[in-house]
Amino acid sequence: MDRKIFHRLFEERIVMLDGATGSNLMQAGMPVGVCPEKWILEHPQHLIKLQRAYIQAGTNILLAPTFTANRIKLAEYHLEDKIREMNMQLVDLTRTAIAQENHRGFIAGDMTMTGRQLQPVGDLAFEELVDVYKEQAQILVEAGVDLFFVETMMSLAEARACVIAIKEVCDLPIMVSMTFNSDGKTLFGSTPEASVIVLQSLGVDAVGINCSTGPKEMEALIKRMVRYASIPVFAKPNNGMPELIDGETKYTMTPETFAEYGRALVEAGARAVGGCCGSTPKHIEMLKKVVRSVEPEATKPVCTRVLSSESAVQEIHLDGNFLVVGERINPTGKKKLQEMLRAGNMDLVVQMAEEQTERGAKILDINMGMNGIDELEMMKRAVYEVISVTNLPLCIDSSHVEIIEAALRIYPGRALINSISLEEKKCRPLMRIAKKYGAMAILLPLSDKGLPENLDEKKEIIRRLLEIADEEGLSRDSLIIDGLVATVGANRMAALETLDTIAYCKNELQIPTICGLSNISFGLPERINVNTAFLTMAIANGLTMAICNPGQAMLVNASLAADLLLAKEDSDNIYVENVVALSQTEQTAAKNVAGVSEEGSRVYHDVVKGNKGSIVENVKKELESGKDPQTIIDEDLIPAVNKVGELFEQKKYFLPQLIAGATAMDLAIEYITPLLHIEENAKPKGTVIMATVEGDIHDIGKNLVVLMLKNYGYKVVDLGKDVPLDKIIAAAKEEHADIIGLSALMTTTMMRMKDAVEYVRANNLPYKVIIGGAVVSQNFADEIGADGYSKDANEAVKLVDKLLTDK
Repeated sequence: MDRKIFHRLFEERIVMLDGATGSNLMQAGMPVGVCPEKWILEHPQHLIKLQRAYIQAGTNILLAPTFTANRIKLAEYHLEDKIREMNMQLVDLTRTAIAQENHRGFIAGDMTMTGRQLQPVGDLAFEELVDVYKEQAQILVEAGVDLFFVETMMSLAEARACVIAIKEVCDLPIMVSMTFNSDGKTLFGSTPEASVIVLQSLGVDAVGINCSTGPKEMEALIKRMVRYASIPVFAKPNNGMPELIDGETKYTMTPETFAEYGRALVEAGARAVGGCCGSTPKHIEMLKKVVRSVEPEATKPVCTRVLSSESAVQEIHLDGNFLVVGERINPTGKKKLQEMLRAGNMDLVVQMAEEQTERGAKILDINMGMNGIDELEMMKRAVYEVISVTNLPLCIDSSHVEIIEAALRIYPGRALINSISLEEKKCRPLMRIAKKYGAMAILLPLSDKGLPENLDEKKEIIRRLLEIADEEGLSRDSLIIDGLVATVGANRMAALETLDTIAYCKNELQIPTICGLSNISFGLPERINVNTAFLTMAIANGLTMAICNPGQAMLVNASLAADLLLAKEDSDNIYVENVVALSQTEQTAAKNVAGVSEEGSRVYHDVVKGNKGSIVENVKKELESGKDPQTIIDEDLIPAVNKVGELFEQKKYFLPQLIAGATAMDLAIEYITPLLHIEENAKPKGTVIMATVEGDIHDIGKNLVVLMLKNYGYKVVDLGKDVPLDKIIAAAKEEHADIIGLSALMTTTMMRMKDAVEYVRANNLPYKVIIGGAVVSQNFADEIGADGYSKDANEAVKLVDKLLTDK
């Protein structure tokens, strides 16, 4: 399918997507716990009947049932060697359904998450995941799909990996759908705004939302996506939320109600609609009748110059408030940082990221250029470490093309490249990399001849860089121009020439500008005075941002004051708030000595910040100073993990930070435990059996609960996923368990929880049964008689504490 045809389809009509597959096949007899793709191939008539019904209901794009037919998922059923034939045959079934209806529909190759977690949260390397997706994508292309539909993605990093894989295989259109929790964020903390910015800059053709919520709750999320979308946005909501009726989970929203909510989704800006869990062909048929006469309001993105991390966006406006790009993560001239990097220690990098974030930087520049290290590997490590402690977008800074590409490839946001000059060997390759990974780029007016001799030559280089950018398909909205600050001590006209360049870029080219601020004062005494004066002059001439040290309060305050005096939007409030915040930050910094914050020790800080690389070493230092092992647990580790939990509850931390903190604590506990000299017969606080119920192969949440409970002193027996009830009960008896914890992520498997509760009650077994998972609620727990429900790992610890205290 040509991408022009795809986009024309969305311009001509509201595109109709299909509805649920799994829940309808369950109704047709597909049992719990089987490989869905294998069952479909063994019972093809049910899939063909369902898809024919969707076509009759008005579906334009039909998803082939290849949802979990990737190598990792199929391996869970020992079917990984059947990946090619299964994907080919599954696409053929959808083609048969279309042919039998004599319908001109489009077949989408359906792809989703693998269930394994990417580094640094999990153990799956980025390139391994890309290879897994490329394998399936290549087969689907050969099977003849018209486009790709990447759906139910909880991780923006994994969504990017899938998109990159598809694009390295073919040029077919790609639709990507994220799934958000009730708090408006994915399980990994991504927002609708960040998702649409990252994915559309990467080159996907439509972005949307599916699963997790019903159509009513999805409306606000669609509106948030549309604010930044320059491509079609789509919605595939669940048919409301499941209810327990006569011992079965059912979706009860009528097609008429579903369709009316669908109307609101289209009015909110969705250009395509369909259904997810619980929806049927009747829902799609009624949805089409309602929305075909609705014309979405024409909208434009509120800002097209936007950088993004996995969870936060940074708009860049030509006349907007000045932005600080933190320069500190750069070993040039920093002996301590150089020593630590040569030792493979990233603690100072993490500290610099945290400090610059606290001091008001809006973007962080990362440069690992120095001798004595593998710069490429160190750059990738730095990216992973920094994104674990800040949500600021990154600026990737290197003189090597391959290093910039390596960083952009793994970065789960939209980054800024620093920088692209008119060097023949680097210019076009870097622009192509920027295009491939959706990055913004700084254009630096240097050529192979070196520095421009005068202002005219500088402008000529800028014009040539813009011409090449146009040729390589980079939009003007993705570019920023470096004013190229020279040293005023060597060239008395340096400041004036830079100011002229800034004004030229803003007024004539309408392109934002940046500069490396400290260059202006090189070799002069009291450099801060020159830097500050120059900064205010540059802002007055239109400078958009500068690479500088946000820890220099005089400099930052001057930029805030300059914005205030230029009457920029909300600059008065920003000035007052930030000057107060900077003052408080300075006071806090003064109280911190040798890396120990006023909140606790180095060990405490390591858990709160998830510093896995340094925590064991800092535990050793605490022990060497005379601190008792048990005291470290009681006064440092337990309070720290409690703090992580509080930040998670406050939505300041998300899954990656929660995992990082728990893992750091786990490493500390593992080191300390042999030193405690615990008696062999000493008892843990309690014993918990944990399992994902039979038929369900999701275990992200369950694994985190296991980790957190262990850190709080409980003995935890993790039975894994897809665990039958008899195995759970046998383990509980053998381990003399206090609590059985059950997890489910699928509406089709949540009833196994009810079976467990009923078995425990009927046999008068002494175990408390607690449940959790994305599809589970407190109401469901009450209905089946469970002893407790927790919405996340942090709450699970509190629940277990309460149950065993009350026991």
